[in-house]
Amino acid sequence: MGLVAASLISGVALGALAIRIALVRSSEVRNIAASLTLTLAICSMHFTAMGAVSIVPDPAIEISQFSVPSAWLAGAVTLAAFMIFALTALALWVDIRDKRRANMEERRMRGLANAALEGLLVCDDTVIVAANQSLAKLCGRSVEELAGIEYPSIFGSIGKNRTIGDEPVWETTLQHADGSSYPVELLSRVIDYLGKPHTVIAVRDLRERKKAEADIRRLAMHDTLTGLPNRRSFTARLQEEMEVLPEDRSIALLCLDLDRFKEVNDLFGHAAGDAMLQKVAENAGRVLGENQMLARLGGDEFAIIAPGLSDPDEAAELAEKILEAFRTENETAASEGLMSTSIGIAVYPEDAKDQETLINHADTALYRAKSEGRDTYRFYEDAMGKEARSRRTMEHELRHAVSRKEFHLVYQPQKKLDNGELIGYEALLRWQHPERGNVSPAIFIPVAEESGAIVSIGEWVLRTACEAAAGWDNDLMVAVNVSAVQLHSVHFPQSVHRILLETGLSPSRLEIEITETALVRDMHRALTALRQLKSLGIRVAMDDFGTGYSSLSNLRAFPFDKIKIDGSFIRQVDTNEQAATIVRAVLGIGRGLGLPVLAEGVETSGEMSFLARELCQIGQGYYLGRPSSLEEFDQGGASGDSASGVSAA
Repeated sequence: MGLVAASLISGVALGALAIRIALVRSSEVRNIAASLTLTLAICSMHFTAMGAVSIVPDPAIEISQFSVPSAWLAGAVTLAAFMIFALTALALWVDIRDKRRANMEERRMRGLANAALEGLLVCDDTVIVAANQSLAKLCGRSVEELAGIEYPSIFGSIGKNRTIGDEPVWETTLQHADGSSYPVELLSRVIDYLGKPHTVIAVRDLRERKKAEADIRRLAMHDTLTGLPNRRSFTARLQEEMEVLPEDRSIALLCLDLDRFKEVNDLFGHAAGDAMLQKVAENAGRVLGENQMLARLGGDEFAIIAPGLSDPDEAAELAEKILEAFRTENETAASEGLMSTSIGIAVYPEDAKDQETLINHADTALYRAKSEGRDTYRFYEDAMGKEARSRRTMEHELRHAVSRKEFHLVYQPQKKLDNGELIGYEALLRWQHPERGNVSPAIFIPVAEESGAIVSIGEWVLRTACEAAAGWDNDLMVAVNVSAVQLHSVHFPQSVHRILLETGLSPSRLEIEITETALVRDMHRALTALRQLKSLGIRVAMDDFGTGYSSLSNLRAFPFDKIKIDGSFIRQVDTNEQAATIVRAVLGIGRGLGLPVLAEGVETSGEMSFLARELCQIGQGYYLGRPSSLEEFDQGGASGDSASGVSAA
């Protein structure tokens, strides 16, 4: 019985140990150890139990003659043994084949996993069962090192209780083996792995995406050329400063606009203009205080936010520093790098209570600085606001005046002074505003030129005057004033040509009047346009001669068809010797160049007599005929009767 007990105890103990070894995580070594332990358990139990058995034949029992012979029994046992061996061999072959297929599938799946650019790991609960090469590279560990560790140890935060969050996609940080960390995105799902549910997690490196997002945010908030904050960043910062401003402090807003920046682009190219903008950002930024911000709003417009000021004079000091920095830089700069700016200053909350109003007031002060000489600064004043609003209102109304038919033309006769013959009319623009009444051209023409509305208005004037002249029964001239803005337009000669074709007016009957200011602004472009007009057969007259910059050089640069003496020289020419001397000189120049001279502003018989004695050919003024509509003139005046030019002088 001792051997029986020993066989049972050894079989149970060794069998339990073999099962324990087999149930622990599978590996080749453990499989071999479990198999050997189970074999030992079987052998120890079997052979120990056999030792407890004694077989004694009983002579009293007769062996039956029908019993199986021992030879046959041995053969049957041998056959059974061979069958067992054959089945065992078959089972072993099937097992080896299946394992080989499984290994091939495992290698294929591992190859696919390693081919993935994203990191992949398979987890049993929180323990990593398998991982690919991409994840090993991301975290600086080998695949073997990752197997068996808990995945929360390599991620910054996974969720409550160190488990995966409820969301299938979320962001966290990955801890590298060298101690650094960087952002990653995790995507998870549950799969069946080795017959048991496992969690597979894809790890996506977010460093490039985060860098791209940061670059996009910077591009959205900064100017690419100068690197300064842009308008969006500027408005956000200004709003922030206005919200946290202490009661005893103020914010100064400085708006900067470069003086004659367009000329730099036109003369030296856009590369020089870009270089100037960068130099402006560098020089202006150098004088700013710690909490002050310089932004580029667009084009050549800049703005400075100076918060926390206790006295508005501090804003004036800052503006003077900027201007002085530009002047110092100009001492060593080449022609294309000369900088000059005008600055408008508005203070919050003294000048405005909200951001939009503050910006508008700074722009208004900037406009005043430009109009008062440039290269200076001006603070906002209430009177500026009223003037600016009135000007903006007029700009808006001028853009719609043509379509609303508020403009009309009047015509002033031009006559020969020796016999009073009518040779033509000058078309003059008038604006009949529904509320303001008659607005003087001296008021609305400068506004139209600065706003650009003069181009469309001038085209309407030219077309209307040509249509009227084309309907006359004679060959009288019609003179039309042309603004410098129109003359410098690239398409102006083509526009004039088109109007002549559409109205049917002969080019020889059209006279374009330009001032010397139009030539000085851009001599090359102006002369190119005038030569194109002359090639069409159009006559060109220099208007307001003597009031410009270099009259004689302008006459030499372009062969004008007529000179018009400004009315300021004609006034009191019969009583003022200085005026008389100037008029005689101009008339002498005209005779020397073979150009007819027209005297404007003839208003008295004395002036008329003086001009006649000095052999002035043509005159124009209230004494010869007031500006009137064509309907007010006698039919003879518009049809060729030179004896009566106007109905009332």
